[in-house]
Amino acid sequence: MIQTRTIQLIISCLLILSMQVLVQLEALTNSGDYGVLESLKAEWENVPPSWDGSDPCADPWEGIVCNNSRVISIKLSSINLKGELSGDIEALSELQILDLSYNKGLTGSLPQSIGNLKSLSILILVGCGFSGFIPDTVGSLSQLVFLSLNFNNFIGPIPASIGNLSKLAWLDLADNKLSGPLPVSHGSTPGLDMLVHTKHFHLGRNQLSGDIPDQLFSSNMTLKHLLLEQNQLTGKIPPTLGLVQTLEVVRLDRNSLYGSIPSTLKNLTHLGELFLSNNEFTGPLPDLSGMNALNYLDMSNNTFSSAGFPQWFSTLQSLTTLVMENTQLQGEIPPTLFSPFQLQTVILRGNEINGILDIESNYSSQLKLIDLQNNSIDSFTIRPGLSFQIILVHNPICYEHGSESYCGNYQMNFEYSTPQDNCFKTQCSSDQIPSPTCKCAYPYTGDLFFRAPSFSDLRNRSIYESLQKSMISSFSQHQVQVDSISLSDPKKNSDDYLVLHLQIFPVGQDHFNHTGITTIGFALSNQTYKPPPNFGPFFFIGESYEYFEVGSRGSQKSFPKGIIIGAAAAGAFLLILSLIIGVLVCQKKRAQEAVRKSDPFATWDSIKDSGSVPQLKGVKCYTFEELKQYTNNFSESNYIGSGGYGKVYRGTLPDGQLVAIKRAEQGSKQGALEFKTEIELLSRFHHKNVVSLVGFCLRQGEQMLVYEYIPNRSLKECLSGKSGIKLDWKRRLRVALGAAKGLQYLHDHVDPPIIHRDIKSNNILLDERLNAKVADFGLSKSMSEPEKGYVSTQVKGTMGYMDPEYYTTQQLTEKSDVYSFGVVLLELITARSPIVRGKYIVKELKQAIDKSKDMYNIDDFVDPAIPSSLTPISFRKFVDLAFMCLEEAGAHRPTMSEVVKEIENIMEIDGMNTCAESRSTSVSREVTSATFDHPYSEESLIHCSAGTTSR
Repeated sequence: MIQTRTIQLIISCLLILSMQVLVQLEALTNSGDYGVLESLKAEWENVPPSWDGSDPCADPWEGIVCNNSRVISIKLSSINLKGELSGDIEALSELQILDLSYNKGLTGSLPQSIGNLKSLSILILVGCGFSGFIPDTVGSLSQLVFLSLNFNNFIGPIPASIGNLSKLAWLDLADNKLSGPLPVSHGSTPGLDMLVHTKHFHLGRNQLSGDIPDQLFSSNMTLKHLLLEQNQLTGKIPPTLGLVQTLEVVRLDRNSLYGSIPSTLKNLTHLGELFLSNNEFTGPLPDLSGMNALNYLDMSNNTFSSAGFPQWFSTLQSLTTLVMENTQLQGEIPPTLFSPFQLQTVILRGNEINGILDIESNYSSQLKLIDLQNNSIDSFTIRPGLSFQIILVHNPICYEHGSESYCGNYQMNFEYSTPQDNCFKTQCSSDQIPSPTCKCAYPYTGDLFFRAPSFSDLRNRSIYESLQKSMISSFSQHQVQVDSISLSDPKKNSDDYLVLHLQIFPVGQDHFNHTGITTIGFALSNQTYKPPPNFGPFFFIGESYEYFEVGSRGSQKSFPKGIIIGAAAAGAFLLILSLIIGVLVCQKKRAQEAVRKSDPFATWDSIKDSGSVPQLKGVKCYTFEELKQYTNNFSESNYIGSGGYGKVYRGTLPDGQLVAIKRAEQGSKQGALEFKTEIELLSRFHHKNVVSLVGFCLRQGEQMLVYEYIPNRSLKECLSGKSGIKLDWKRRLRVALGAAKGLQYLHDHVDPPIIHRDIKSNNILLDERLNAKVADFGLSKSMSEPEKGYVSTQVKGTMGYMDPEYYTTQQLTEKSDVYSFGVVLLELITARSPIVRGKYIVKELKQAIDKSKDMYNIDDFVDPAIPSSLTPISFRKFVDLAFMCLEEAGAHRPTMSEVVKEIENIMEIDGMNTCAESRSTSVSREVTSATFDHPYSEESLIHCSAGTTSR
């Protein structure tokens, strides 16, 4: 130990002496800054090859910009950096720009010391893998103008200290896991209301909760974009929002806001896009006449009271898109509704509109779609030869004229890709892509997300051409060298964002160097590029670029005079040689430490009969001490359930992630080899509808599995009312589809396939957005190739869900899971357990069913919580599907792939987007004094063999 410390002391002295010599010999980089960059270089993987140089300022390192001897800018986007951001960065006291965007391998938390970068004006970490809390020291960055931390894994509250950033113009914290209220100032505590010069509040797609404070808004604010979509905000829209007359985009959709919409919104005369959909608004529709800049209005899925069809819609002369689905609109549509000259899309599905639809005259020449599904229209007049699409399916007019084109579902199939410039189709090698200028190259790629475009007609090629031209012009204006740009695959995602795939091609060669990539990345992450106004706010998520030329440099290598002098000086030569030896020793130790940290099994115990080290990716091997610490010594306050396996505890990892830790009791422990086999099995599952394994522990006689934490309990508890979550019919369809996709993944996409063997409502968990996740794989079986379709095995499972064919033959197949899933489908209809007082629900329903009746004569079995939201057609098809799954012979049951398709068809009948199960779903809770338990409850963990009953 003493010898090691002596060596470290000698190396440290050599480092200091060598730094002094280099400075004396006219090296340009400040010694402190050079030390920080060396620290980052040792911490990060995949730094540019030019970082091998000895002087980052004089012999420039790619991505580093200096002023005299001080580092003022670090731009390293999209180069696949891996590692953590060292707290040593605080020593770069002159740093003004830090952009590390689009490096998903950058993980860990932001150091508190980042607040010491007093010169920092731009901090951009878009699309990285940072986690933990946003340090409140960010509020000390007094020069900060641009703060963009979106698309990471940050948790916890928005730091109130951000309110101190008086120069801040851009605040983007979207797409994280931030929670808690929107902070406002009180007393000496700052808040977001103090950011009067900030033009952008981008805070959507988080878990923010509580009311939107009245105090947040004032007339002296210069805010342009207020984006709070897809959070958990409650309460009313504050009337003070109408004071911010500079607003151009407001997104409050996909929250739990309620009450009437304030009339003060009419004051927002510059507002172009207003999204209020998927909340719980009531009261009359607000009169928004006079908002002459309004292009896009979506107030769908709210419960407004209507005294007739509003006349003010037609006064919005800039309107391109009107979406009012499921808003209780009633009465006859006035013909003037379609008159605004820019109008492209009108969606009024699921209302109470009746009478005659008149589209014979006075309509916009740009109109492309009128969707009036599920209303009460009995006739309409229309001019022949119209170029737009009308959908009237599920209206009385279609009951009589069902063969008409307007009585079918509308499928908008549109593809766009930037065309090539009048040349023959270019043939490129397999890994190159032809550019619009017909050159084969390796483009820089990623996706552009436009959060609130003012248009809805995605078939208009001219909008993409204008976007492409503006991007080329902007890049040229800012000396960003590119050959050409290609845009493709336009689509609206589940958040109503317009998504476009972007390819940027290099000029003069077939690949970019590091400088080219980081320059383009910064232009997009820093919003240097401004799209045309009709595209609205955007962000870019770039992909890591993999086609750098080996040894490429951002500039031609130069040999400063100081290096020549130093090389000639014998003393300096010896010191530098010593420095190199010292650095190599340090780098080797750092590399060994990095390997130890990155290898989750470096601490795998030499346990007897445990086999070789597990071959896993993305799963961590925890020590007993670590899990003990994360659960507060397995305290009772963290206890969340138990079962045949043992007890389950809630734990909190150092980065703030919540996990569920299943700790085996003595009698239920497996052999080490069997335990290893199980974790290897679980580690193969990577699907949004399957609960993920985070890690495990096999040390000190312990067997523990660490899963992702699922907050909204099991489907069983939701259906029983224990969780306080109400599931209407559409939510139940989404849950069914999610669980079916999880099972389909196990059957069709895991190699070899997995049979779950214990599918039941207790083992289908619901996350914070009510996405269904298949859980509990303690009884699962892997079906290898030689087994040819079935596995002969001892019968295990849960009575009431068990496949009778498997029970009698002991031959387990994928169709056994299908049978169990059929029982779950009946549970979704009835909210009853499979076996109640000795009666089997499958048998009861089969005996009662009468297909000549609307509800198949099983009304008495249907859960009283859902009839008001049921659609008879979809209900009947759902019952039919359940009994197809419950066929006695497995050969007659559908595959899970066929089940998924049928549920999607049923959802389309109900007018639902079949991708909607992945979006945030508003959760309706009953007010109850019951304790909110976790889904890993006793019932969800019991493994029942044949002849036992799940309790």
